[in-house]
Amino acid sequence: MFESYFRKEINWGGKTLVLETGKMARQADGAVVARLGDTIVLCTAVGARSVKPGQDFFPLTVNYQEKTYAAGKIPGGFFKREGRPTEFETLTSRLIDRPIRPLFPDGFRNEVQVVATVLSHDLENEADVVAMVGCSAALTLSGIPFFGPIAGARVGYINGQYVLNPTADQRKESTLDLMLAGTAEGVLMVESEASELTEEVMLGAVEFGHKSFAPVLQAIIELAEVAAKEPWAVPEESDATKALKARISELGRADMAVAYTETQKLVRQDKVGAVKKAVAAALEAEGADVASAKGLMKALEADVVRNNILDTGIRIDGRDTKTVRPIMSEVGVLPRAHGSALFTRGETQALCVATLGTGQDEQIIDALAGEYREDFMLHYNFPPYSVNETGRMGSPGRREVGHGKLAWRAIHPLLPAKDKFPYTIRVVSEITESNGSSSMATVCGTSLSLMDAGVPLKRPCAGIAMGLIKEDRGFAVLSDILGDEDHLGDMDFKVAGTDVGITSLQMDIKITSITFEIMKIALDQAKDGRLHILGEMSKGLSGNRSDVAATAPRITVINVPKDKIRDVIGSGGKVIREITEQTGTKVDIEDDGTIKVAATSIEAAQRAIDWIRGIVAEPEVGVIYNGKVVKTAEFGAFVNFLGAKDGLVHISELSQERVNKTTDIVKDGDQVKVKVLGFDDRGKVKLSMRVVDQATGADITEQVGARRPREDGDRPERNGERRDRGPRRGGEAAD
Repeated sequence: MFESYFRKEINWGGKTLVLETGKMARQADGAVVARLGDTIVLCTAVGARSVKPGQDFFPLTVNYQEKTYAAGKIPGGFFKREGRPTEFETLTSRLIDRPIRPLFPDGFRNEVQVVATVLSHDLENEADVVAMVGCSAALTLSGIPFFGPIAGARVGYINGQYVLNPTADQRKESTLDLMLAGTAEGVLMVESEASELTEEVMLGAVEFGHKSFAPVLQAIIELAEVAAKEPWAVPEESDATKALKARISELGRADMAVAYTETQKLVRQDKVGAVKKAVAAALEAEGADVASAKGLMKALEADVVRNNILDTGIRIDGRDTKTVRPIMSEVGVLPRAHGSALFTRGETQALCVATLGTGQDEQIIDALAGEYREDFMLHYNFPPYSVNETGRMGSPGRREVGHGKLAWRAIHPLLPAKDKFPYTIRVVSEITESNGSSSMATVCGTSLSLMDAGVPLKRPCAGIAMGLIKEDRGFAVLSDILGDEDHLGDMDFKVAGTDVGITSLQMDIKITSITFEIMKIALDQAKDGRLHILGEMSKGLSGNRSDVAATAPRITVINVPKDKIRDVIGSGGKVIREITEQTGTKVDIEDDGTIKVAATSIEAAQRAIDWIRGIVAEPEVGVIYNGKVVKTAEFGAFVNFLGAKDGLVHISELSQERVNKTTDIVKDGDQVKVKVLGFDDRGKVKLSMRVVDQATGADITEQVGARRPREDGDRPERNGERRDRGPRRGGEAAD
């Protein structure tokens, strides 16, 4: 039935990688089922046969989606079906998009959609690597113009050794989590989180990963040799387009070069816009195709900017290739926030605000591999006013999610252990101005805001974005790139870390690949820039504050025996609710007996702690406690002490004097001081008020003398009752 079924199987790093085509999704232009272990991903690629009228960009969409049935689960929530993409799905979609986008030919404007669907997940092999390989294979087989294939790999670093595609358990031990993708010629994309590793270790990881996926590239090529469809015609530049490009250059090159000497972004944009309008008006007067000229105008901009940098070494804003823009760091800018910082670098500015919460504020994430809690969140917002534009305001887009996660990876390795700093942390980065590398400004601002909040980071962290201009005649690596240098350049290479090493690295290439020589130069240049930025940041705040803000909750951690947890919680949560309501605190109880008490005042926290300790404490014979009378009876009073303990003060132990009636001495609700005398045969606590000075709480046993306490069943003589037990009237014996 499946006449066009083909299968390719290879050993990849000790695991079996399988690529199949011709069985599923046969109507797609390209469809491949990729499998590593028992993780299986269906990858498809479809391209539109025609271009939409007026389309002046390449509409590529990549959708990575996880189905909960892949892990034998049913979705949570009311609707019981998959909904909007999770953060991981969004990030993985970007991860696949970034290395394949540069490999479509210039001028190709047909819409292309790539979909990766996780069908099975073995909870050991991550699906993102499998999806990337499968999508590359699907595009290669589809016939759509694509200068691939690409392959991807994950690299770990354990005990000084690189590990290819580490399992979920191995990743917990690794000091590096690096994803990369590329062609046989070089690397196109890198995404990583590291524990302050050196530039040499990071570059070595990239080289290791690039070498490791060579067999995968060969497998895709061999599969394409037997299963690929007829290739589409690659669009070629027409003579009319070449002539129009030359005319645009003739009309606008000189004025465009002058416009790009303006160092202020908004003024420069106005001048560049005026040049474009003048060129468009001239072309319209000549009867040329103005719509086609829009895209060619960008090519003129790129040519002017790129060649000027290569010729002179001077950039758009007048800097050389290595200088970082002026930096200003301010902390404590918001009086009620737990921590805040305003970080400004040139015309890029981030307002970062840190909030400290409790375990109840942790984010619950329902992933294929299982539910887990996240105690560090970093949310990045990029409002349109930051670039002097109007636009939609709403839920974060892919770019905002991706930039926030990049900054999260940079800071995450530097956070204190949970047992040392038991807070849930949320940072929000509001980009108030943007002209290049707002994600790296977020890293700097987040580091400052956390230190301002009293979070004991291992070390301050800074980030810098590097750019590249590469032509046949040479290249230039640029430090701290502007927005225009990002758009018109060949590389966006972001490096974050401390003065010890790198914590995060992200690289995107707009050309087919770069050499490891260029990467090394970029890493070394980035280190110099990072150290300079750290020095400037230290002028605002050089280390974390000694204590959290007065407005932040104070968290105290205590431990109780596991068998006492139910006593603290109480039936239906009654006890814990009473504690939190009466003390105004938040109490988190973990299964191992760890209890975290959060309060905005030390006094409130101490009240809750004393209450909890009283509940779990065991009474000690001879110790005096404060108590409360909870019930009176004819034979004595029941007193509550140690929070949840009750004991009996027999009527004979209420006072040094003879007591005829319990309520003559105490009433319900009275606060009293009691001494533990011992325990009866049922484990009930026997108490005494008689041997305690109720005013001072002193033990006066020696002064009043010991007395044998009556048993619980003893009863005092009622008024009018005979004390003797002799014969009654008439000589009758007592029963």
